[in-house]
Amino acid sequence: MRRCTVFALTFLAVVSGSAAKAQDVPGIEICTAEKTMERRTGCLQSNVNFLQQSIGKLRLEQQAKLDAANRQVDALKATVTSLQKTVEDLQATQKAASPAKSTPAAAPAKDAAPAAKDGAK
Repeated sequence: MRRCTVFALTFLAVVSGSAAKAQDVPGIEICTAEKTMERRTGCLQSNVNFLQQSIGKLRLEQQAKLDAANRQVDALKATVTSLQKTVEDLQATQKAASPAKSTPAAAPAKDAAPAAKDGAK
């Protein structure tokens, strides 16, 4: 019997202690259960404050994500610009080298074909 009493008292102490801690945790509360207008108003104001804080935190997080994405977009734009310039330079080099190679390249191409066949045998 004494064990049951000690267990029951311990259980009540734990339950009452956790109930007091639960009230300290901010969050949305159901305010319709409050009897007096002052308590109901206080409850609603607490909900409003909680929601404003939550929205503020989410706004900051989203702004940080947008800033990071914008930095990444800027870096990618710079990379694309660099690659476009490289391609233009290569195309200009290829066009400049293309007319010079076309005349002498025709003769060695004929000689290169039999050599390739000999290497394959």
